[in-house]
Amino acid sequence: MKMRKKSELPSKQCACCGLPFSWRKKWERDWDQVKYCSERCRRTAKAAPDASPPR
Repeated sequence: MKMRKKSELPSKQCACCGLPFSWRKKWERDWDQVKYCSERCRRTAKAAPDASPPR
């Protein structure tokens, strides 16, 4: 993969906290399945599946 500026990387919005996050090398293979910006958000979402995302 050629070098890109950080502003050119794809980004998504976290399903838990709603903040935007950018593509990371460790997510290269499964970027389509990534929903959360961090491990903390992933654990929070799993613990309370019926809770709506905080704003």
